[in-house]
Amino acid sequence: MLNDTLANLLSSVKNAERSGKNGLLYNPVSKLSTSVLMIMKNGGYVDDFEAIQDGKGGIYKIKLTKKINDCNAIKPRFPVTKDNFTKWEKRFLPAQGFGIIILSTSQGVITHTEAKKKGIGGRLLAYVY
Repeated sequence: MLNDTLANLLSSVKNAERSGKNGLLYNPVSKLSTSVLMIMKNGGYVDDFEAIQDGKGGIYKIKLTKKINDCNAIKPRFPVTKDNFTKWEKRFLPAQGFGIIILSTSQGVITHTEAKKKGIGGRLLAYVY
């Protein structure tokens, strides 16, 4: 039984990257995982991904770029306001401007830089660098 599908997905991606694989298959498919993978794709951390529906939860087919040093889910999912992003950047990223923090907002799943520009807060989901 899977408790946190996002944490399991990011752990699988990190392990595949570290073992030098070009891609991986992961199941199950979820809307949140799809949003996080899309952000990782836009950031250049994942080359491409495809969600295949097989009638049993679905399978992701993910192609890796080998640019991920670390990625992980943030638990508990801390609330963050528009004013204190620097505190969380210092905590989860190795340097300012290096890597992304993914958060869930009222406008969808976005990166911390987009949330700063829009002036909104949300809940922290994951970090990637």
